[in-house]
Amino acid sequence: MPDGRNLRGMALQDGMRETAIRQGCAGFGVCSTDPFTEAAEEIRRRKASGLSGDLAFTYRNPARATDIRTSFPWARWLVVAAWSYLPGAGDPGPPQPGTGRVARFATSDHYRGLRRALTALRDRLHDEGHRAEILVDDNRLVDRAAAVRAGVGWWGKSTMVLDPRHGPWLLLGSVVTDAPLTPTDPMIRDCGTCTACLTACPTGALVAPGVLDARRCLAHWSQVPGVIPRVFRPAMGDRIYGCDACLDACPPGRKLLARASIPRGRVDLVELLRSDDATLMGAFRHFYVPQRNPRYLRRNLLVALGNAGGEDAPEVLAGYLDDPDWLLRAHAAWAVGVGGAAGATRRLAVARRGERHPAVRLEIEMAMDDTASAGRRLR
Repeated sequence: MPDGRNLRGMALQDGMRETAIRQGCAGFGVCSTDPFTEAAEEIRRRKASGLSGDLAFTYRNPARATDIRTSFPWARWLVVAAWSYLPGAGDPGPPQPGTGRVARFATSDHYRGLRRALTALRDRLHDEGHRAEILVDDNRLVDRAAAVRAGVGWWGKSTMVLDPRHGPWLLLGSVVTDAPLTPTDPMIRDCGTCTACLTACPTGALVAPGVLDARRCLAHWSQVPGVIPRVFRPAMGDRIYGCDACLDACPPGRKLLARASIPRGRVDLVELLRSDDATLMGAFRHFYVPQRNPRYLRRNLLVALGNAGGEDAPEVLAGYLDDPDWLLRAHAAWAVGVGGAAGATRRLAVARRGERHPAVRLEIEMAMDDTASAGRRLR
């Protein structure tokens, strides 16, 4: 028979579940803070093999990310919550010249609702005299491993956590606590024979079920510094941040996807490229931008506009051939070339005469070759 302490813990946990549901959470569970040893081994393996690419976050310190007690020695349990950002995130709609799209998780700060729910859970624990701290999008915890252990969902072949009602359209967060709680059962489900996400990836980044090669992932390239490899720029299409391809293909999430008809997420590439840094960063303050440097957003916008085209695209792209930032000149050269607008070869030739940066000069020369090849194919 449960003692008084256990009864109080059960009542607290039931109340927290009710709070999570009332706050709009899609899932709730509790798991131990025992180290996530399998996740730690997998992170190290992927770092050693190069599959992690330039990913940092939990890859920066796997030992800490997979053992929450490293950061919170007093922790006993993780209270895990999931938040579905569909159908509220809407749909970008069909491609349109001069416009781009943002992955649905980032059309606004969809973490806001999850943070509010986790705050309510933390406050309830505090009111009961327990220690509690919120962890959301935090590199001190492998949140997907915690969600799977707590039974909030299962680990899909896309590497995302899925549940039967919401598919992969979930954001995850936890509250770490010393309260006397009880672990919830793991979800006994998997993806079965489905491989829809693997075949949907435009660059083949899902190299095996549950294995992502970050070096091929478009979402990864939209969020890291440096040059986006030429081989992936066409596949970026009109994306400026993130990629939904594997999520769109996931069967458990299609019911929600069908309801996500609100037109959101398409942005005016020309307007953004003409805006100043403060305006640009203000429009996407919830994005992760390396070093909070707007050059990386502009880089993405240039690639997207090169692919999307549009009436004003040639003028805007050509203007960036004279930008003080070599990174932007390099991507603008590619975008001018791929756009194939009248006069592109002349614009590139003028830029080449004055260019001193070797990487930009190479981009210009390859872009000129591309426009020449396109011209021969049209003849």
